[in-house]
Parts: sequence; structure tokens; C-alpha cells
Amino acid sequence: MTEVILASRNAHKLEELRAILAPLLPEVQLVGDDGPEPVESGISFAENALIKARAAAIRTGKPAIADDSGIAVRVMGGAPGIFSARWGGPARSDSANVDLLLWQLKDVPAAHREASFVCAAALVVPDAAGSTTEDVVLGEWEGSVLNERRGENGFGYDPIFQPRGMDVSAAEIDPEKKNLLSHRRRAFEALIPLLQQRLG
Repeated sequence: MTEVILASRNAHKLEELRAILAPLLPEVQLVGDDGPEPVESGISFAENALIKARAAAIRTGKPAIADDSGIAVRVMGGAPGIFSARWGGPARSDSANVDLLLWQLKDVPAAHREASFVCAAALVVPDAAGSTTEDVVLGEWEGSVLNERRGENGFGYDPIFQPRGMDVSAAEIDPEKKNLLSHRRRAFEALIPLLQQRLG
């Protein structure tokens, strides 16, 4: 069975990735990455996802997939964007991130609180010669930012994100259903054919 490295140290994200990918890739063993975390110095979700996947692939010599994701609020010009995980300060706390975003939007009416969850999914496959092939795709889940937290499921900004066409937050959706709808699902569904092609 082919091993593919999941280049993430975020326990919540790893759980969600395995739930999404395992049924779609029964022939692949998904292995966590225990190496050092690279500096995410990119200026886009795609660049940061590739940085993480590239570091894991080069270190292990195995195919690696990674994602970089966050929330993009239209009235804020797409922020927090790539800074979503660090928006509330150096503690990188979900609670602090949500608190700050809610405060920044407290006077913005519902009609102007449009947002998207964005995910870039990257695949890096090394070869025997030391070079790599690289692919990256994007997935988006459109919606808006609520005025307050709702729900107990999920993580990150899920409690304040209301998907378009729904009357619940992402944290009020059953996790299995969320994994069929989310930005992460959309990105990795697009990446899977490329992974299957690369692995032959």
C-alpha cells in the first residue's frame, strides 16, 4: 500500500482530512508528519500549502499532501486570509481569532458580512532523481460571518461561519455532512485525480 504523508500538525485538521480522504483513497495509507514545521512564508494559500507539502516530501522521500486554509471576509479585502490561524495574536488560539474578527465586524450589517472559507490543497511527489512534481488546487465554501458563535462542532471559525443557503453555522452541521460540503472537501476532491495520476 502506498504511503502518502499528511503534512499537518493540526490535530483537528488531520482528523478532518482523514475523514474526507480515507473513503476516497482506500488504496493509500495516510501517514501523519512528525517532522519540523516549515515557515509559512508564502503570500497566498497556494504558496503556503506547497511549502508544507514540499518540506514533507523532500524530508521523507514520499508523496505528501498539505493544505492551507482560512476565512476571507469580503468587506475586509479578503482578510484574515492566510493569517487566519494567527489573527488573534501569537497564542494562535481559535477563541482569540474569533473574538477579534467578531469585534472588527461588530458594526457591519448582515448584508455586508459575506465571507468564504478557502482551502488550497497541494500535492508534491518526489522522484529518484531528487526532483519533484507539484500540483495545487483551490476549494471555496461561500457564506457569511454571524454576529455570535453558534454550535459546538468543528474548529477554527466554524462557529461564526454560516454557509450560503443554510440557516445554521458550520459548527451546527453534523461533522460527516460538513465533510461533504466544506472548502477542504472541494479542494481535495479536485486533488485526488491528480494524486491517482501521479501515483500511477
